[in-house]
Amino acid sequence: MIKPIAYIHSPFPTKFGIPRQPGLVPDLRAEIIFEPEYRDSESLRGLEDYSHIWLIWEFSEAVRDKWSPTVRPPRLGGNKRMGVFATRSPFRPNPIGLSVVLIEKIELSTPNGPVIHIKGADLMNNTPIYDIKPYLPHIDSIPDAKAGFSEKTAAYKLSAVIPQEHLIKIPEKHRSSLKAILEQDPRPGYQRDNNTREYGFFYADMEIIFNVDGDILTVTNINFI
Repeated sequence: MIKPIAYIHSPFPTKFGIPRQPGLVPDLRAEIIFEPEYRDSESLRGLEDYSHIWLIWEFSEAVRDKWSPTVRPPRLGGNKRMGVFATRSPFRPNPIGLSVVLIEKIELSTPNGPVIHIKGADLMNNTPIYDIKPYLPHIDSIPDAKAGFSEKTAAYKLSAVIPQEHLIKIPEKHRSSLKAILEQDPRPGYQRDNNTREYGFFYADMEIIFNVDGDILTVTNINFI
């Protein structure tokens, strides 16, 4: 039986709004906080020589008793089914996620023991981490690999508009990452045919309210929580 070695601390208290893949929002920061029994700085010896790591984690909000052999990928509009093993859907027989992230810095001595600061993560706050492995570019990167149906939607983005009256409310350190999150279109795939609907998600102590008309996403309000 495996158990978490750490938990992620990220600005996403809920699933809505989280980038669908790691690295899509490069400036998105998070921290890896180890469980007490794994707070040994010796376990990180040598990790400072790597730029990226693999995180093996659990889709903790997607745990189910049953599974389906097919799922509806959001990038296909949520209307076309594909085999679960041909997707990165969280709804899997075993809800295991895999993400490669950038190491921003490593602090070996904090009140919480050693902490890894990362960028580009696609994880909800308090997601359990089961393992950490170094990313090896000469092995893990395959430039001519085929990307299946996801290759056709890789360039999909919205134009995100944050009116000045709302932009000034956003702490400067969150502006670029929030804009990149919005450009990825955080709406569910099956809710993209109604340009009058308003959506909202929570990010870094803010509730971001927006609507989408065609390829233009506009922030209509920001509430602080």
